[in-house]
Amino acid sequence: DGMDPWTPSHVEACVSLAPYGTWKSGLSKAELIEKLAARYRQIPGVNVGFSQPMIDMVNDKVAGAHSELVVKLYGEDFQGLRALANRTKTLLEGVRGAADVSVDQELPLPELQIKVDRALAARYGINAGDIANLIQSGIGGAAIGQVYVNERHYDMALRFQGASRNSPESIGNLVLTTAANAQIALSQVAQVEVASGESTITREMGRRHMTVKLNLRGRDLASFLAEARPLLADKVHYDPTRFEVLWGGQFENQNRAQARLALILPLTLLIMFTLLFAEFRTLRHPALILLAVPLATLGGLVALHLRGMTLNVSSAVGFIALFGVSVQNAIIMVAHLNRRAPEGGLREQVVEAAGERFRPVLMTATVALLGLLPAALATGLGSDIQRPLATVVVGGLITATALTLLLLPVLYFLVEGWARARLAPEEPDPTLNAEA
Repeated sequence: DGMDPWTPSHVEACVSLAPYGTWKSGLSKAELIEKLAARYRQIPGVNVGFSQPMIDMVNDKVAGAHSELVVKLYGEDFQGLRALANRTKTLLEGVRGAADVSVDQELPLPELQIKVDRALAARYGINAGDIANLIQSGIGGAAIGQVYVNERHYDMALRFQGASRNSPESIGNLVLTTAANAQIALSQVAQVEVASGESTITREMGRRHMTVKLNLRGRDLASFLAEARPLLADKVHYDPTRFEVLWGGQFENQNRAQARLALILPLTLLIMFTLLFAEFRTLRHPALILLAVPLATLGGLVALHLRGMTLNVSSAVGFIALFGVSVQNAIIMVAHLNRRAPEGGLREQVVEAAGERFRPVLMTATVALLGLLPAALATGLGSDIQRPLATVVVGGLITATALTLLLLPVLYFLVEGWARARLAPEEPDPTLNAEA
């Protein structure tokens, strides 16, 4: 459409897939893409990339290309930019996880170049504007009037016949009239030749640039960048005064989201600790409750690792939800332990209180776990977003519940025993009393 500045050779086709459960081949979507990519690589002169409609538009807005990751090369020298882009493309193709690697800009095409020799033109008394008018009118076609059809009107253009403009030799024989009414050929004052030139010239922030685009398959973005960035810096050499190399793509959004999460998570934990301190009026009980957070984090990370998933924005949101549920269960346990502990011996009361809270805590965690288990195992539409979030909560609840039910009462008994021993008044020494 008019808002999509691509050449006609750039084709986007939307392929609708049947529900996965109806596939008789047994292939997954990733395996289907690999099979299609292998077929398309056999077609010469065609670069095919795979994406999905919505994320494709997001990538286009974020990085200016239809891919998850791009390397942007800025400079004014087209030949140097093209050579730098090709070296970058070749290098990235060898990095594990890189797929659909290509230079986003179209290849150079043959073009007609007419280079005017201004000194010769001035010697014949011909202006550069006269040469430009000859080329524009005779070769490109210039409007000399209008034709009216009812209420509509159309420009009427005039240009030379095809035989007079179908080759550099024919164009060089076009006639110019000098100031003295003499006629000379265009080739006498200009060099006419066919050379290779850029078919598209792209700019960003007023600077010419080329883009090497790629997608990732079977690897997370962070580890790929950790390997590709130093490799590119070490192997691709260029003059930094003439060229600039920048990375762009989805990791920009990821970095921004991680920066926000790096602020939100500590702030959330601080607010939770403050509220817990206001409730329990002591530091040891909030500290015991917040021990559920690292153990829940460990369970979530292990679950992601076992399922081959990465830490992304969706899984980070899952950790926030996980912290809330695990801390809630820890509060239930500690609050009940506090109510029962003063009634008698510490050991007996802790055992009884933990037993009484065993079922409520287990039921709370089980309901949340079973509720998110279908989302963790889903493979349908939208599952790529919900699956990491649900996986984190399910895996983290397992370890957090184990802490709450088994480890937390033990830690409470140890900490409370230490606190009571420290705060109890010292008994007088009987030996000293006897001597007195």
